[in-house]
Amino acid sequence: MSTNPVTEPDVLIVGVGFGGLAALHRLRTDHPDLAVLAVERAESPGGVWRDNSYPGAACDVPTSLYSLSFADNPDWSHTYGRRAEIKNYAESVAAAFADQIRYECEVLCATWDSDDHRWIVETSEGPIRTRFLIAAPGALSAPTTPAIPGLDKYEGTVFHTAAWNHAHDLTDRRVAVVGSGASAIQVAPEIVDKVAELVVFQRTPSWVIPRVDRTIGPMQRAVYRRFPKAHRAVRKLTWLTHEFHVFAMAHHHRVLRAFRALSLAHLRRQVTDPELRRRLTPDFTIGCKRILISNRWYPALAHPRTRVTGALSSLTPTGAVSADGTEFDVDTVIFATGFTPTSPPLAKVIVGRDGRRLDEVWHGSPSAYRGVEVPDFPNLFLLYGPNTNLGHSSIILMLEAQAYYIGQALTHLKAVDAPTVEVTEAAHDAYVADIDAQLSGTVWNSGGCGSWYIDSTGRNSVMWPTYTGTYRRMMSHFAPADHVIGVPGPVRGPLARS
Repeated sequence: MSTNPVTEPDVLIVGVGFGGLAALHRLRTDHPDLAVLAVERAESPGGVWRDNSYPGAACDVPTSLYSLSFADNPDWSHTYGRRAEIKNYAESVAAAFADQIRYECEVLCATWDSDDHRWIVETSEGPIRTRFLIAAPGALSAPTTPAIPGLDKYEGTVFHTAAWNHAHDLTDRRVAVVGSGASAIQVAPEIVDKVAELVVFQRTPSWVIPRVDRTIGPMQRAVYRRFPKAHRAVRKLTWLTHEFHVFAMAHHHRVLRAFRALSLAHLRRQVTDPELRRRLTPDFTIGCKRILISNRWYPALAHPRTRVTGALSSLTPTGAVSADGTEFDVDTVIFATGFTPTSPPLAKVIVGRDGRRLDEVWHGSPSAYRGVEVPDFPNLFLLYGPNTNLGHSSIILMLEAQAYYIGQALTHLKAVDAPTVEVTEAAHDAYVADIDAQLSGTVWNSGGCGSWYIDSTGRNSVMWPTYTGTYRRMMSHFAPADHVIGVPGPVRGPLARS
């Protein structure tokens, strides 16, 4: 546990995943005079890559895009990174900021003090007072387990993929995997040869395309180390290729036919049983939900030990019941049921200027100006906030753009000698209306599926509607006209002129 003595930093960052690391770097670069502290509830950095230790955990974004621009990594072993390697990378980056990070320190409540222009933050390690609060908890930090009837009476072992029970040996077990999304397609192939029986409870099938993964050999890695520009060129080429994907998803749906044909050919090639193939063919437009990449998912489902059935409807003391009433005798239930990005836990403990919590303001539908700022929450910045998720590229590109924007905002406050910044309601509402309009014609909104992109109000509060380049250009400048800058009162710290 860190014993960092700072209790009144100028900036407090909550979370030390890739977003928190991007913010630490940007503030050190642009504002070295500020006292910056990052707190992390866990014992180490890495966020989702620390927590998701299930077998087969890996990234579906190429490694050339999955590193921070200020900490290029020429030593990735594969074109798609494995969990352990990404976790180690995050730890190596965090080591450079060790003096600014306090681990095992959970934020319990953060309240804006209008008199002192400070955030009063209660943590598990004591109170912290700070001028600026940067919330970087990650969108995939709160696992969700559905309220299944009979769950409390089930006598077997139950756990979520994001909290993998490594003490529970799956050898010769009768295992139920609930879900058919990004985690399930990685877990099932890893355990199917070990278990006695695998039952996959699938509410809806997913579109799956081949995973073009290869080992990056020692010679190629040596070239990247010797010639960093070569690695950056690969990064740029990969970025441009992936920008084309959103061209199809958000602008020209006809291009999606090529992805659909690729996925169907992949299914035909790997699944010979026509009935199973029928059950694995989605009835919604490809891209409406996250397109999955795997070469091993379909073979795992076609394995003699595997049964594919419908949604899980209930649990009995010794079994799991599918939607058609069939009961399967299972001794282990693994929920691969994702997260709650539209209901982030941190929003329940951040209290704004008018005394309302962030989740109360959002009322089931998160929104933020540029994905970063919310009216009535002065000096608060969100990383990986509403409508900044991607369906085609690396979220790290978005996180670094957001960190840069925060640096620009603080630079402006210093220039005008102001203590606070707060986006106006008009600017926020106009921005959100524009995002909603752009999303209305995208495959995520009109593709005929139900996905975690859509919140409880029926609004898409998760996805960014267009290119990452468009977002990065927008975030390259701070717009004072969209903000209320400064309020009367005393100001302490480096941003105040003496």
